[in-house]
Amino acid sequence: MPAAETGCRGGRVPPGMDLVTQLSPLLAAEAAAEAPGTGVDAADLEQAVWLRLLEQHPADPAHWVRTAVRAEARRARRLRRQESPYGSAPAADPDPGPELAAITAERRRVLRAAVGRTPGNCPRLLTALLSPKDPTYREIAGELDISQGSLGPMRSRCLGCLRRMLAAEVAAPELGGKER
Repeated sequence: MPAAETGCRGGRVPPGMDLVTQLSPLLAAEAAAEAPGTGVDAADLEQAVWLRLLEQHPADPAHWVRTAVRAEARRARRLRRQESPYGSAPAADPDPGPELAAITAERRRVLRAAVGRTPGNCPRLLTALLSPKDPTYREIAGELDISQGSLGPMRSRCLGCLRRMLAAEVAAPELGGKER
């Protein structure tokens, strides 16, 4: 059998063979090998590489996949190093006083009401993100039955919608800190 029909030799996809079928095993293996050192799920790494592949249309897809997986893994490691642990913020005052407690309760009430008015799956996602249990992305993705890689973009859209809703309800201060 000629080399052009047996696989990804030379990076060319054989005639009649689907690119996804051709590259899926290679991409899965590369992502599985790189994922443990990044702290990212192998499936999320695969999804990121598939998106890049669709954007770039490389001439040598097999070679490109190997390079792209390593680049995505480096990016994930770099992002992980830049993140700070959740509990690193200074502790809040244990007795904030009745005024601050009332203001905080009112802010939470307004936020919860706005979350309930967001469109689509946003109320479920934002409620999960605001949960006092502090679930992980993996737990939230399982609860909402969506891929973990879709949570970031979905969260961004939902928070943008929530931000616009709350900005319309609260008058923004003018320059110099004066209220309108």
